[in-house]
Amino acid sequence: MYRIALPNKGRLADDSRALFADAGLDVRVRGDRALSASLGELFEAIFVRAEDIPEFVADGAADLGVTGWDLVAESERPVEPLLDLEFGRCRLAVAVSDGCGIQQVADIPAGSRVATTFPKLTARFFADANVRVDIVPVSGAAEIAPHLGIADVIVDLVSTGSTLRVNGLREVATVCESSARLIGRGGSPGAPSHDDDRSRVVRGLVAALQSVIRAKGQRYLMANVPREALGRVKQVLPGLNGPTVVDILNGGDQVAVHAVVRASDIYRTIGDLQALGASGMLVTRIERLVP
Repeated sequence: MYRIALPNKGRLADDSRALFADAGLDVRVRGDRALSASLGELFEAIFVRAEDIPEFVADGAADLGVTGWDLVAESERPVEPLLDLEFGRCRLAVAVSDGCGIQQVADIPAGSRVATTFPKLTARFFADANVRVDIVPVSGAAEIAPHLGIADVIVDLVSTGSTLRVNGLREVATVCESSARLIGRGGSPGAPSHDDDRSRVVRGLVAALQSVIRAKGQRYLMANVPREALGRVKQVLPGLNGPTVVDILNGGDQVAVHAVVRASDIYRTIGDLQALGASGMLVTRIERLVP
């Protein structure tokens, strides 16, 4: 069994479980408070704090893990990113009070106090910017620090920026971009060890997850179109490698075309095909997509 460390709570936990389920790896727990669960035939899930997952993977307590890249970078543990899971997107940002005159990092006065739950990333960022600051580690709610006089500047995770605005803060710089990642132990290319069986299993898992991620936001479209309009249809339906064209039994001058289309383009694509005389259109969701 290969052990995968998954977040035990929060949005990362929910999205991780949903992704693995879509890939055919349902999390089967024995109870609501279970610390581990079956994850298909080859994997076992263990549920731990997201911030502890880089440590578990680096130390070998877990073969793989899912956590935010911000937490991986802050941990400074020797792990390797195997796949960007494309959820949990956010950024670690430098923010200051609205009323101050600071417009960029270079404007921050030397000796300013910076409150953050990411002291290592913050220290590296300001050192690289050649700005001397005093780091004030906090366990959460960094945005309140300037109002309490604890700090002059904060470095905190930002998604939409609404929390900063509500608290009278604004961004002046981005420390790093983050999203959920599948990680493995460092020192090996794309697998937790050099063992061939382990490498094959991990590559299979990465491919399964990647096929689900690739399918998100895509739709499979089928339509009957006039054969004489195929040249123009190919411009409307580029697909992955162009549309698939299939002869219809007793279809006369009609042929069937199949293509993968971005969900955001479906409305326009259907209208363009109708203008070319298309009929019998069918749009379905895609569970997995392997190019």
